[in-house]
Amino acid sequence: MNRFTQLLAFFIGGAIALSMLQSLSACSEGQVSIDQVVQAFSAGMDREAQRELSRFNDAFDTYSNDPTNDRQRDHFRNTFRLVRANYVVDVNDKKLIDDALKGIEQLKPKPRAGAVKPSVLVEAALDGMLLGLDPHSSYLNPDEYTEMRISNKGQFGGLGINIRMKDDLILIVKPIEDTPAFRAGLQADDLISHLDGIQVKGMTLTEGVKIMRGRPGEKITLTIVRKGQSPFDVVVKRAIIHVKSVRWRREADIGYIKVSGFSEQVGNKLDQAAAALFKDAKSASVSLKGMVLDLRNNPGGLLEQAVYVSDAFMQGGEIVSVHERNPRRNRVYMAEPGDLSRGLPLVVLINEGSASASEIVAEALKDQGRAVIMGRRSFGKGSVQTIQPLPAEGALRLTIALYFSPSGHTIQARGVVPDIVIKRLAPKDGEGPFKIRREEDLKDVLKGDAIPDKAVRATLQSEACPDVSSKEGDLELGCALAFLRAGSTQAFLSAIGPN
Repeated sequence: MNRFTQLLAFFIGGAIALSMLQSLSACSEGQVSIDQVVQAFSAGMDREAQRELSRFNDAFDTYSNDPTNDRQRDHFRNTFRLVRANYVVDVNDKKLIDDALKGIEQLKPKPRAGAVKPSVLVEAALDGMLLGLDPHSSYLNPDEYTEMRISNKGQFGGLGINIRMKDDLILIVKPIEDTPAFRAGLQADDLISHLDGIQVKGMTLTEGVKIMRGRPGEKITLTIVRKGQSPFDVVVKRAIIHVKSVRWRREADIGYIKVSGFSEQVGNKLDQAAAALFKDAKSASVSLKGMVLDLRNNPGGLLEQAVYVSDAFMQGGEIVSVHERNPRRNRVYMAEPGDLSRGLPLVVLINEGSASASEIVAEALKDQGRAVIMGRRSFGKGSVQTIQPLPAEGALRLTIALYFSPSGHTIQARGVVPDIVIKRLAPKDGEGPFKIRREEDLKDVLKGDAIPDKAVRATLQSEACPDVSSKEGDLELGCALAFLRAGSTQAFLSAIGPN
């Protein structure tokens, strides 16, 4: 199933702020088509755009310690043109420049006349301009762009931890299984205060990542702050980190495939997982009754991989369409014959952490009647970003389109609604309510549509699901297995009882 290798690699990665880029295996790269770039750079700007751009030039002349640096001045102007030409909706020139100037004003320390390096000034202006558009558009400086490309490849030299910043320290979101960090005993919610004795406070996440990455075999000392304990040091030996975007196992008579992110490796790994499942079942003289595709907490990734995974379970029909501001650039992606699950019944698990590419897959399989969707409403990121390297330096991460499901509506700011809703477990004693934050809760979010969804078949409490999977306590998976073994919604609901 290598038929999508010629598709443009559009980035639709997870609904995560830029500060999380280094922690995700699903961060990926795409490019605006050449004709769009040529159009952006060759098109003349009208008087209004030129008048607004002159406001930036005035600020550059005022604050730059080298006003003759035309390379940086052009860097901003060219990016301004790309945004005007390719953003998903018409954007107001005044707002773009207002946001750029706000970015300059928010520099720390406060900018003084003739005292700011041109590159620092322009980066602040681009940060302000892009962040003012929507939660997923941003400027990537050269270091951030390099880190994103490394993460996208699915393997790199490092420790094996998902991280973000919290209270000026580096928070370990979770250690990746079978990595140096995991084997060293690092835990989710640990805070890193020092890297080889260097204080983390005052660093950016990118600076911290650069220190943690290094040659395989070299050691680094992390100072860990763990709740209820005094700070302590952990020595971790760096290694090549292979991010496993696809995992599989057989749950007796059901095949289980977990896709954690849509990086470049997913298509091939999915093929291998399906083949291994059938081989394992045959060796055990077991006839598989169905498959579970687990997309819970999958933040997204490459559009081409989302199309590949959807097509892997379909014999034909529309998968997704991508709508840009210019309708002549709209695209429709169709499935081709060939189902790696051999037509077995399919359940797709999703939750509020399933975003973007994972939502494309879930909605396509739902709309085409290929799978039953279980879990909770997904995140609702229905926008498409491209990563466009810029002539001077860095890259532009820009929202250029919305994607639409086969049923004709966008998932943007609404998410995928499961066929069978499984409510989250009630908080344990002493725990506060679980706070759910979705796309619609973000600042400056793009709006979706109001087309009604199909009616939900059933809504269940998690406690009603049988704890029958090999992973103890995964009740949602237990419900998926029970559904496939029951053979129908009615039989499933009867089997799990009145709850």
